[in-house]
Amino acid sequence: MSHLEDLIAEYYDWRGYVVKRNIKVGRLPRGGWEMELDILAYHPHSSHLLHIEPSIDAHSWKRREDRFAKKFRAGKKYIFENVFTWLPKNTYIERVAILVSHPKNRDVLAGAHIRSIDEFMSEVRTEIENWGIVAKKAIPEQYRHLRTIQLVHNGYYRVV
Repeated sequence: MSHLEDLIAEYYDWRGYVVKRNIKVGRLPRGGWEMELDILAYHPHSSHLLHIEPSIDAHSWKRREDRFAKKFRAGKKYIFENVFTWLPKNTYIERVAILVSHPKNRDVLAGAHIRSIDEFMSEVRTEIENWGIVAKKAIPEQYRHLRTIQLVHNGYYRVV
């Protein structure tokens, strides 16, 4: 599990999503698994379902397209069968690829929205800045990455 995956999972859990991560799916007859899904997040009040695949690779777009298409196909095939089995099979799955960069001329990869790490971190930072200072409204301690960001941006008693 990468630091980026940890942060993404913490963020969605903090926002009220049920988060599953590094889920192996598609047991193979001779052992092993067809695929690993990095992050699945479901918000029980809004019924928002996310399949997030972060990557810091430097592969060509063709290789990324093939790799991410395989991951998102596996997600579509197994999310309702193995992970969120109580959800209707027609629940919309928002697919997101979080990458090092988000080129201006490319918004989609293998049917998923592309977000750069910087775009994702900007959203996280804004949410945490709006949350307030630690002394008055600390992010719960189980979200160690988010609380660290809160301390850095908001401070304990005042905005840093």
